[in-house]
Amino acid sequence: MKTKDKGFNTKLIHAGAFEDEFGSATVPIYQTSTFKFKSAQHGADCFSGKSDGYIYTRIGNPTIRAFEQNIAELENGFDGIATSSGMGAISSVYMALLSAGSHIISSDAVYGPARGVLEQDFSRFNVDASFVNTSKTENIQAALKPNTRVLYIETPANPTMEITDIAACAKIAKENNLILVVDNTFCSPYLQKPLDLGADVVLHSITKFINGHADIVGGVIVTKDPVLYKKIRHSMVYIGCNMDPTQAFMVLRGVRTLALRIERAQENALKIANFLQSHPKVEWIKYPGLTTHPQYELAKTQMKGFGSMMSFGLKGGYDAGKKLMDNVHLALLAVSLGGVETLIQHPASMTHAGISKENKLAAGITDDLIRFSVGIEDVEDIIEDLKQGLLII
Repeated sequence: MKTKDKGFNTKLIHAGAFEDEFGSATVPIYQTSTFKFKSAQHGADCFSGKSDGYIYTRIGNPTIRAFEQNIAELENGFDGIATSSGMGAISSVYMALLSAGSHIISSDAVYGPARGVLEQDFSRFNVDASFVNTSKTENIQAALKPNTRVLYIETPANPTMEITDIAACAKIAKENNLILVVDNTFCSPYLQKPLDLGADVVLHSITKFINGHADIVGGVIVTKDPVLYKKIRHSMVYIGCNMDPTQAFMVLRGVRTLALRIERAQENALKIANFLQSHPKVEWIKYPGLTTHPQYELAKTQMKGFGSMMSFGLKGGYDAGKKLMDNVHLALLAVSLGGVETLIQHPASMTHAGISKENKLAAGITDDLIRFSVGIEDVEDIIEDLKQGLLII
């Protein structure tokens, strides 16, 4: 079925699907490492690019291709590149777009390892990185250098929930011949389409919302044009961080309910945010759906909805937060996000522990910050869980 002109929910279910010889209703798992050629010439044609046949699963596989094409369509992109993890996606992009002597500007509050690999590993190969609050575009302008090649943003930011103006960043990127990369993990293609707003590359940890069931790890990259696609796919293939066919099958199953899950979770999130905002033991809360959020108006125009991620701090700081995390019963004390279950965690000592305290504070990742990923349970039960946990503080 051609799905280019279909609605989002129809694309979730049918984009990328293909008919096999047996008429399977779902994309089969092609659990094979290698593929048989029809002839010596066919094999040569596959390696030379004259034929688009499959060679080896690290390079390509029908199950994985179905998923890549599905997400590319959801993001309105040229094509997708599936990876074994979100960090596989991030590392493939860095490897393809950065070289010795180049400079990257990144949001300061991003997924911890996305920053850590630049600071600890790419720096060894003379790649320079500046980390700034990209929600203020003047910070980006001030960080520009003659050797800047990439502008990398995560919006909403992890875990501070700062919102960066993608269209404004695209304008800066175009004026300065930069490649704009957007980590869209917190929103998924359902809530935000960075390529439509001018980004060149969008990526996800599909472990989160796209799969949504906390049972696989994976990543995906989507580009706007074929030149970038070929460049990044080349890096991914040689790094060897390709997705496994069973992973791809699992994510194709998970993505089918993406819109339903997000709608339910963000409906819950707004009610929980309002509850926390009015609670006497809560010092502050950051949720894009609250009018008190500094980029509320931007979130309204840039995103289709406000999502289900939030961060908050308690009166009493980290000690109070630790008591809450140790005394909730429904919310799981665990890293990751975007699943059907509600999760709670402490970024400063967990997901962002690899970043220096000075840099964490500069990025707004304070010791009192608690990150809360709202699931699809009955909202009354989530609120009751928070209530009883807050009583102990």
